Amino acid sequence: MTKVASKQNLKYWLMKSEPGAYSIDDLQREGQTHWEGVRNYQARNYMRDDMSIGDLVLFYHSNADPAGVVGLARVCSAPYDDFFAWDPQSRYFDPKSSPDNPRWQMVDVEFVEKFPRIVSLAELKANPQLDGMPVIKRGQRLSIQPVDKEHFEIVVKMAQQNKTTF
Repeated sequence: MTKVASKQNLKYWLMKSEPGAYSIDDLQREGQTHWEGVRNYQARNYMRDDMSIGDLVLFYHSNADPAGVVGLARVCSAPYDDFFAWDPQSRYFDPKSSPDNPRWQMVDVEFVEKFPRIVSLAELKANPQLDGMPVIKRGQRLSIQPVDKEHFEIVVKMAQQNKTTF
């Protein structure tokens, strides 16, 4: 059964992408995309077990200068098998995965908004209201992370404001 988020069970996520591989501008131009290539079991499990259609996503540019949250996306599909894992020509190929025994999942995300400015990782770390947000924890490298509703709302508000020091 496909899970569709209602206002009561809407969840919030942070999804990382290197802008050289896939940026918020790419998502804006295309409208929606597969979120393929996740090769970490915990991140896969978030997609497979916890994401629902309608969940909101902080789109985060990693390995960028500056790294940070650049916009919003929305989960627009139920999780399904990451078929890129079966393609030997794909950079996401996994010889241990097959259509009969898939190891990896993906969801589709759709563009919602590009922020007027980047909310940098340094700004996220400097804001005491975001204490406990996984992306600011040392050593937290997951490409998909849950975000508390309160943290999500604070980051969106930060993106709409002029750059300030917290």
